[in-house]
Amino acid sequence: MGRNDKKKGKFKQKLTDKYRLVVLNDDTFEERFSLKLSRLNVFVLGGVFSILLIVATIVLIAFTPIKEYIPGYSSSTLKATVVKLTFEAKRLKQKLAVLENYTKALKPVLTGEITYEEVDVLQLQAEQTAIEESELNATKEDSLFREKVDRATRFAILNNSKSRAKIVFFAPLTGTISQDFDANSKHFAVDIVAKTGTAIKAISEGTVIFSGWRAEAGYVIILKHNEEYISVYKHNGILLKQQGDFVKSGEVIASVGSTGELSTGPHLHFELWKGGYAINPTNLIDFN
Repeated sequence: MGRNDKKKGKFKQKLTDKYRLVVLNDDTFEERFSLKLSRLNVFVLGGVFSILLIVATIVLIAFTPIKEYIPGYSSSTLKATVVKLTFEAKRLKQKLAVLENYTKALKPVLTGEITYEEVDVLQLQAEQTAIEESELNATKEDSLFREKVDRATRFAILNNSKSRAKIVFFAPLTGTISQDFDANSKHFAVDIVAKTGTAIKAISEGTVIFSGWRAEAGYVIILKHNEEYISVYKHNGILLKQQGDFVKSGEVIASVGSTGELSTGPHLHFELWKGGYAINPTNLIDFN
């Protein structure tokens, strides 16, 4: 125990021993500055200086633009630029989709798959899919006002209280019916034969609730109309509308094709539903 006490005493004495730091003039040996120090003072001052240096560095990085030069940090200007570019990319993507649909519609003309008489239908498709710059930049209030005015002028007959019919359906396609509606065989639709690329129109104004691919039915588009009516268009060649789009009565929404595993040739498989029940389309629509 005595030896350990001596060691502790010597260690303590080494920490508290005073040393004199003197700064002399090299030529005259005149004392300019002197300071009494001990090992303990040096350790304490060094620790305090290190802590202050660390705190100052953290504050400098956290509250000054220097942090932008550290990997992992991004500037506010860069974030704003990224957001702006994201919106621009989304807008360009929409324009690219329109151009792709237009190119697909032009392909049959360039390859000679359709005749000169069918070019008018192709032109109608292009007009329906074209998006004007002013419409892209229109405000929500402006779009709603345009839609209200267009409905009032184009479909005024539907708002006439004296009219017996609450909703009027137009033929999505004129042609020969190859298979009629038959509930017994669970064929809840009519199949209309037409040439590939022929325009398919909306039977009435409504909202697109589905637009995409199904293995058996190919390209399918489904519209929801007033009075709980739902129209279904299957085996399409090209879809011109996306889910959530509002379409007007008679507006081109797709083209005739022969897509899907159950398709036997170019035709439109058309279904009409109301309140969850299938309706024979020929009872309400003239396909001739």
